[in-house]
Amino acid sequence: MAALLSSLPAPRHTAPVDEDEETTIPPYGQRRSWRPKTVQDFGDGGAYPECHVAQYPLEMGRKNKSSSGNTLALQVDSDGNVRYDAIAQQGHRDGKTVQSQFKDLVPMAHRTDIKDQLMERPSEEEVQSTAERTKAALEKLVNGKIKAAQPKNVPNTQGDVSYMRYTPSTGDGTKQRIIKMVEVVEDPLEPPKFKGKKIPRGPGSPPPPILRSPPRKVTAQEQKDWMIPPCVSNWKNNKGYTIPLDKRLAADGRGLQDIQINDRFAQFSEALYVADRHAREEVRQRSLMQQKIAQKEKEAKEENLRMLAQRAREERSGIASGSGPSRVAAGEVGGAAMPSALAGYGSDSDSEAASEDEGERSEEDEEAARQRDIIRKERNAENKRKMGMANMGTERRAKEMAKAQGRDISEKIALGLAKPTMSKDSMLDSRLFNQEQLSGSFGDDDSYGLYDKPLFSGSSAAAAIYKPRGANIDDEGNDVNLEEGISKSMQNDRFGLGVAGRGFEGADSSEVRDGPVAFEKDTLDPFGVDAFLETAKAGAKRGLDDRKDDPARKRARD
Repeated sequence: MAALLSSLPAPRHTAPVDEDEETTIPPYGQRRSWRPKTVQDFGDGGAYPECHVAQYPLEMGRKNKSSSGNTLALQVDSDGNVRYDAIAQQGHRDGKTVQSQFKDLVPMAHRTDIKDQLMERPSEEEVQSTAERTKAALEKLVNGKIKAAQPKNVPNTQGDVSYMRYTPSTGDGTKQRIIKMVEVVEDPLEPPKFKGKKIPRGPGSPPPPILRSPPRKVTAQEQKDWMIPPCVSNWKNNKGYTIPLDKRLAADGRGLQDIQINDRFAQFSEALYVADRHAREEVRQRSLMQQKIAQKEKEAKEENLRMLAQRAREERSGIASGSGPSRVAAGEVGGAAMPSALAGYGSDSDSEAASEDEGERSEEDEEAARQRDIIRKERNAENKRKMGMANMGTERRAKEMAKAQGRDISEKIALGLAKPTMSKDSMLDSRLFNQEQLSGSFGDDDSYGLYDKPLFSGSSAAAAIYKPRGANIDDEGNDVNLEEGISKSMQNDRFGLGVAGRGFEGADSSEVRDGPVAFEKDTLDPFGVDAFLETAKAGAKRGLDDRKDDPARKRARD
């Protein structure tokens, strides 16, 4: 190892070593220009008599001088800790309590460095003496202020007189004498002889202790929060930055201003709300009135429909062809409308009077005109319905008639078609009960029973299609009461839907049907082949019993 170290070159960079220079004291006889400055210059001995300067070996004889600067000496407490709170106690009078440590924040009851003797209450004598001294000090300050403010307290003009015996020190032979000493009277109006100069104020109260959290690393969010944006000016932009409008408005200070809202806005909003409420109430009243009017019109229309339906049924059935309730009702309506309809006919004088009274129509005339309009609309609707019935197909007509027969009881009552039950034994509607009985299996999944029952079973709608009812039937079998639109539509059948090009084999075309076309269900085994095969598969054996019963064998045996 030593050989290796010796083979290595010397280092280029070496740390300088500061060697303490030893203090060299010149020998005796050569100390004329030398002056001791430090304690080490004296060594263990005393002063140098040949050096005519003030010398303080080992700091003996030097007076303690307070430092003129603000630098404080390092102080430690009883535990050896540095007292950094000495800075807060500088400049205060002796005995003043300065709270500069953490223990000053701890309540007295929780502190462990205070003994019970120190926390005892003072005695009555101490409290009384302290109160008297405080009272005397306060009275002295107050009395001085009061006397200075009262002009009647003028000092004594004669002054205080004192006598003293004076003996001269000279030996000229003079005798002793008595001297009267009188204080010079102060003039209260004399201006002050000395100028009062204010001295600098003493240090104030120490700053309160501030408890801070331990230092920690600043996060990026805190740096962003502490980022102060540059000033945004409305007149200068030396750097040419593109400043967004929101940043410019934020720098304008508008968000810091208090917004004053006029009370008129609230009044205006309240007025709008009241107006809206009144308008809604008016609309509601108007809608209620319209509903009432529509209800009245609907009732009148239903009454007219009931009358027209009754008349149509009577005409179709041939019960009342020439006269009846329908004609009476029509006569009533016509009679009510006839005077107003014939009001314009007559002589010239009547027409002139009618033209003069045209602007003053009475309520009866208006009601008659309204009834005529209603009847006209109902008749137009009835004609359109009949025309639609005539133009629709046979199947559609059958459905409509079936629907008409299956009307609800409320509709029948409204149209006057409901008939009271003649039997008093049962007051229940038979339609509420199920008249059919379900099978035990509820139908198989593979069963094909869609057309197992007639389409219009137990209904007269099918008979009405193929065999019209009523007495008014022409030679061709058409109803005379229907409009001519049905016959025209049947004659103008462009697609040949009404007439078949070729009939079914075995069907009689001249036969009149009273219902829809009925198909016969084809049997699966018309010749009995399946039954024969099943018997053969059964394989009935010919036993002895069968032979006995066989008549052919009996005849052969005989």
